[in-house]
Amino acid sequence: MIQAIGLTSNPRKELPPAVDDVSFEAPAGRVTVLLGAPGAGKTTALRLMLELQQGRGVTYFRGRPLHRVAHPAREVGVLLGDVPGHPARTVRGHLRMLCAATGVPVRRADEVLEAIGLVSLRDERLGTLSRGLNRRLGLACALLADPHTLVLDNPAHGLSVRENRWLYGLLRTYAAQGGTVLCTTADPKEAARISDRVVTLDQGRVVADQETADFARTRLRPRVAVRSPHATRLSVLLTKEARAAQRSMEVVLEGGNRLSVYGSSCASIGETAFRHGIVVHQLADEIGDMGPGAAGPSGAAAEPQPDAGAGADADGDSATDQTGETEGTETGEPSATTAVQPPPSPAPPQDAAENEQSPQDDADPGPHHPERIAPLDDDRDRSDGAEHPGRREDHGHSPRPPLAPLSDLPPPITVRPAPSPLRPVRYEIRRALGIGTGFGIGAAVLAVSVITAVVLARLGHTPQPRLLAAWPRELPLPPAALGAGLLGALAFGDEFRHPALAVDRGTVPRRLGLLTAKLLVASLTALLLAVLTVGCDAEVLYLVYGRELVEVPADWLALSASWLGLVVGCAWAGVLAAGVFRSTTAGLAAVVAVPLLVVPLVHWVTRGSSVRAAAGFPARMRELFPLGWPFGGERYLEAVLRMIAQPVGGAMALSVATLLCAYLLTNLRSRVR
Repeated sequence: MIQAIGLTSNPRKELPPAVDDVSFEAPAGRVTVLLGAPGAGKTTALRLMLELQQGRGVTYFRGRPLHRVAHPAREVGVLLGDVPGHPARTVRGHLRMLCAATGVPVRRADEVLEAIGLVSLRDERLGTLSRGLNRRLGLACALLADPHTLVLDNPAHGLSVRENRWLYGLLRTYAAQGGTVLCTTADPKEAARISDRVVTLDQGRVVADQETADFARTRLRPRVAVRSPHATRLSVLLTKEARAAQRSMEVVLEGGNRLSVYGSSCASIGETAFRHGIVVHQLADEIGDMGPGAAGPSGAAAEPQPDAGAGADADGDSATDQTGETEGTETGEPSATTAVQPPPSPAPPQDAAENEQSPQDDADPGPHHPERIAPLDDDRDRSDGAEHPGRREDHGHSPRPPLAPLSDLPPPITVRPAPSPLRPVRYEIRRALGIGTGFGIGAAVLAVSVITAVVLARLGHTPQPRLLAAWPRELPLPPAALGAGLLGALAFGDEFRHPALAVDRGTVPRRLGLLTAKLLVASLTALLLAVLTVGCDAEVLYLVYGRELVEVPADWLALSASWLGLVVGCAWAGVLAAGVFRSTTAGLAAVVAVPLLVVPLVHWVTRGSSVRAAAGFPARMRELFPLGWPFGGERYLEAVLRMIAQPVGGAMALSVATLLCAYLLTNLRSRVR
């Protein structure tokens, strides 16, 4: 169950808030629809509920606000806009990455793809999907963790008629199994067709909170759409005849040559036009709306049902006595209204449940066969409230519109894996390996390193360690360190640019487990890149110039530790800076800033004579631990300290420590909020 209490967005300069004191409930086992015209505040209300936008108010999901839920993806499945995934990632790879993030088995991705009907597209890239397929993939992401609640923003946007019926059937099935469904739409007929309860928003406020039957009775009513070059004259004639017959009828003269007549029929209007020689170009039954939530495509979505009514054009003066103003038109433009004894309550919609369905319609379409989703015939394509010949009209009861056929859901997750510290690591590995960016950067780094090493060896005057690392004195960092820093920056930068984890929280969650996983994977990637760089440089130098340039130096252990520490430090600096500043560019800039800014700063601070020195530090360390370090640990500690004492090593350690503290500070700040 969802309980939204007092949702209010922050005011925008001098404009009123987009959402103002919105409160409603969405009970479990039912489909609740937020109805409103574009700009009414539907999406803003959802973002406030999901804590994606700052404002006032609170929303409880089964009695707890979202920030109190340990695993939000398991509680709430969200679809807001397009799928926020990297365009180069495959459909199956994206879902498997989210499986690793939410802690569900990997096979769940294939089960959801089969239920949604995207099995044949599992190897397609996200960037190549159409809008309709992207919405279906977004629904698959929402269903992936088998959540108790679905929050969907305009889920039918971009879907065809058949896909709409399949989607509505899926939502009905989900609610029938005890789930809570909250979705938005701007179409009142669509809201009446799929929902159990309709909450209407207008200008950021709740103007109605009704059961679907009450909504259909009070907000929807049948009308006759008329198009004629003499629409004004026809409206006056219809008004006079209704007054003479003492019938309740309302005539709305909309823009151009269009009339909307409430309380009459196609036959009656056609006979009036024929008697007075008025040409009629269109005469059709429709379902109109009489409230503030139905602007836009709602009224014109249904196909009109043509009827009779045409006559010869005759000369006559146009009627000019038009009284009243429309109370709610589809086009949203000012229009004249001729009302004759307005009825005390609008007429109910026609009962469309009596439509006969073919045996093919009764069959289960099978969710994994897109071509069989909710077969349609000519009658079913029309509006649910359209009048049909021979249909009995019941004005004493307002039945709810017919529901879409039920669709199969992915099988429920009966056994969830226990929380494991390896879950973030699995997610990060799938994130890094799911696209070819990392492989391309690695290949580019190796190629640049080899070319640089060959050129430096040809020019001479370069020490062997710098030659193997392809590190000219003119560059602040070697290509391998820059590549490791870029890969580390992409670890967070890609997630802020294509926020795969942002669908439930709005940003990449600042969790220490995720940070540890990113640092671990970045370290392994940096180590691999450093080893491959030295190996490729040595091999090429041996092939080109012989053995003398690749001989192992005497202090190879210290040099190797310094080299690996430099590359890993750059990777860590990129990860932390991108996590703090939420940008790949900022992460790479932090890596380059270490030798350009931090190293000169360290030189400036430590320049000049020192009063005291740290001579004899190893001996004092042995005195502090008289039993001795296991496996000769004091030697390794001394080597680490010597490496940190170097200008670049000290600057890198200082930069990483500063960025780590900044990341932890932002983490604590977000938790306090």
